Amino acid sequence: MRAAIMRDARLVVDTMSRPEPAAGEVLVKTLACGICGSDLHALKFGQQMVETSKATGGSFSMDLSHDVVMGHEFCAEILDHGPGTTKSLKAGTRVCSVPMTIRNGAVSTVGYSNLVPGGYAENMVLHESMLLPVPNGLASDLAALTEPMAVGHHAVQMARLNNAEIPLVIGCGPVGLAVIAALKRLGVGPIIAADFSETRRNLALMMGADEVVNPAESSPYDSWRSVATLGVDGSRLPELPLVGQQYREGVFFECVGVPGVIDQLMANARRGCRIVVVGVCMEQDHIRPLVGINKELNLQFVLGYTADEFKETLGHIAEGELDVAPLITGKVGLDGIAAAFVDLGSPEVHAKILVDPSL
Repeated sequence: MRAAIMRDARLVVDTMSRPEPAAGEVLVKTLACGICGSDLHALKFGQQMVETSKATGGSFSMDLSHDVVMGHEFCAEILDHGPGTTKSLKAGTRVCSVPMTIRNGAVSTVGYSNLVPGGYAENMVLHESMLLPVPNGLASDLAALTEPMAVGHHAVQMARLNNAEIPLVIGCGPVGLAVIAALKRLGVGPIIAADFSETRRNLALMMGADEVVNPAESSPYDSWRSVATLGVDGSRLPELPLVGQQYREGVFFECVGVPGVIDQLMANARRGCRIVVVGVCMEQDHIRPLVGINKELNLQFVLGYTADEFKETLGHIAEGELDVAPLITGKVGLDGIAAAFVDLGSPEVHAKILVDPSL
């Protein structure tokens, strides 16, 4: 089969043996696979990802001296069943899956493994127990966005919001847009979102943001404060003696992953604010703990999603509760993946590029 292979920190299109399903696995044909920011990180910071995962008990165990086929945001079609499967989903069924399988008694992450290829290949093997049939005739391209949208769903669930809080989303790339969509679906708001890119700000409005801010022109924190002084009924909250202006609680979502952003959020947050870190910073960063102590801030880091959240997200998309179509800004075949990695570096051009190995 053909695949786009990460080899020596480059993407190379080559042929490789089609994977054979092990016990409990099915063989599938890749129909659509999204290019994730984590894949861009893996190409550049792969060794740091592996070392950090090993030190913290994570599942990224790939050996970068050998070939790796990335791609973990996918929709696929079942072709065949391996030994020990129930065959409850027949050949021809379109499926999504949490990108994990079990090899040699251990979890192997589909898309970040030397043992199994990801969605940048014509074929994959997936664990039968993880499969979810695509419901309601949902298009494969839209179903493939289940995985990135589940990341936003999980981040919002971990924030444990109530209807009185005002969310601020810093960064409107795919992760920030997924967070905005999840907030909108829950009816939390008004939602304030900030990004330097006009294209991303427009997408944020399409995904449910109530107000967007260009940080080059005005402070998103000032915008948050102006909204947070209004109660849920729209009336201005009072100023109290010795205390000053009252504000609704704030929940800030960091969706950038660049050094210095967490510290900036802490510096601009009000007392008692919760900061949810969704963006993945691949470099060393610093914060000033005394800032957080003085303000009694809550700093929450999040990763991925649960299997239930993944299933719920697929349902939300299939039922029309999440409109993910605006996020898809391009599609390429295997030969176009390397160029797509470069194109995704420009926020004014693309949000999510899908890979279709048949092209």
